[in-house]
Amino acid sequence: MAHYPFPLRKHLVQSRQGMVATAHPLASQAGLRILQEGGNVVDATVATAAVLNVIDMDECGLGGDAFLIVHLAGPDETWALSGGGAAPTGATRDYFTRRGITMMPLEGILSVSVPGVVDAYVTALERWGSMPLAELLQPAIFYAEEGFPLSEPVALSIDRSKKLDRFPTTRRVFRDPSNPARPGGIFRQQDLAGSLRLIAEGGREAFYEGPIAGAIVRQSAEEGDGLFTLEDLKAHRSEVYRPLQMDYRGFTVYETAPPSQGLIVLEALALVEAFDLASMGFGSAETIHTMVEAKKLAFADRNAYAGDPRFVDAPVSRLLSSAYAAERRRAIDPDRANNAPTAGTLADGDNTSSFVVADGEGNAVSFIQSVSAGYGSGVIAGETGIFLNNRAGRAFTLEEGHPNCIAPGKRPMYTLNCYMVFRDGRPTIVGGTPGGDRQPQHNFQVIASLLDFGFDAQEAVEAPRWSSLPGSDPATLGDPLTLMIERRFPEETVRELAAKGHRMDVVGDWGAGGEALIIVIDPDTGVLSSGCDPRCIGCAIGY
Repeated sequence: MAHYPFPLRKHLVQSRQGMVATAHPLASQAGLRILQEGGNVVDATVATAAVLNVIDMDECGLGGDAFLIVHLAGPDETWALSGGGAAPTGATRDYFTRRGITMMPLEGILSVSVPGVVDAYVTALERWGSMPLAELLQPAIFYAEEGFPLSEPVALSIDRSKKLDRFPTTRRVFRDPSNPARPGGIFRQQDLAGSLRLIAEGGREAFYEGPIAGAIVRQSAEEGDGLFTLEDLKAHRSEVYRPLQMDYRGFTVYETAPPSQGLIVLEALALVEAFDLASMGFGSAETIHTMVEAKKLAFADRNAYAGDPRFVDAPVSRLLSSAYAAERRRAIDPDRANNAPTAGTLADGDNTSSFVVADGEGNAVSFIQSVSAGYGSGVIAGETGIFLNNRAGRAFTLEEGHPNCIAPGKRPMYTLNCYMVFRDGRPTIVGGTPGGDRQPQHNFQVIASLLDFGFDAQEAVEAPRWSSLPGSDPATLGDPLTLMIERRFPEETVRELAAKGHRMDVVGDWGAGGEALIIVIDPDTGVLSSGCDPRCIGCAIGY
């Protein structure tokens, strides 16, 4: 194993029978209890996700979307689920442009797509679960009804969010003097508890056809320009499919397919596989430059070609082919940053919650859910306590002819993505992270830390990170190619990257973002080793 050159803030967590790693201890405990009581990894996933909807309401919720990859012990038993919702029937490009809207709104009812989370839970349980939804929602109902101690980050977020003041239904919940949101204080969400009880009793119909659907449609109408109909909600269904896959360093990496942007991770890995990252060394300017340049090319291809496969013929197989990688790799100049990357030529032919679950029998789930930006659209649907996402506003464009231009019934491209890594047909790594467009960048780095540099699970998630996003300096906010880099990297590395033409923004020790969570499965002993990112308050627990 390679020497890990940085002090660790958390210890590696290991167990044998089961493991759950999430961004909040209460959610980890809820999922582990299901495993201990005889539930399987999918049962534990649904219970964990539901609790996170209550306690991390700024990041995820019943009004959001969900994606997952699941492996059940046995050959050919790896599946993916897309729980992303579509734009409502009335959401045409002309609808917005006729009103003088040139960019999709980021808040309010016009930014909302059909929520997919509840159907994702139901579909996953129908396909792979062993326990009833009603039983698995009980921990979430308890925390919504009886309350839970607010973490300091969430309490501060509630206090500082101007979005929570803009909509009456939201102010009623989050600005209630009798239910103050203070660090360590008990915060209750009675309306949300009522919605969870309706779903526990009535399943998906309660959300997509019953009283909750009615509340969403009424809220849409009351906002004035709401476009939702009951049929939009009733028609929604999750998609179950075989995940994308490609080989890397003798391993097989699985990722979620469009409209997820998991293909970015796979294309970036394909591009760097021809480079000897291990010899370059972790944290060297040569390694970071190579990975950043590969990531830029993968993002450029996503922007040019990827969209909802029901509307866009995204050439995924060609983007991930070895021939395309060999050609595309020529655009990586080892000595100079490409600050204007363009898509390759094809031959014919974030606020989010992510977690991982595994057991001792070879079953595993990588799961991610989100309401898009913090508190989604800012709109709570009536008295449901449910934040509606703003995925349509953040992910669609009004650019005519673009593969991600809004259209009725079309799903936007999602930053959400999940991954698993296999060897010899068995899962060895289960991982994920929130973080919007940082997600594929962070997943890319964690996978390389494990497979190229030999880090263990905790070392991989704690390792210093970079991301190509707008910098914290106001002068660079408009430049999406500013390279944020944590100051734990050597100063020499930063200087060499700047010399190659990268616009540098050195942030705090843990400032590049992400809440990476992974479980590494030892193929010989079956021992589960989990890494939990110190950039979040979560934990990994097992038994």
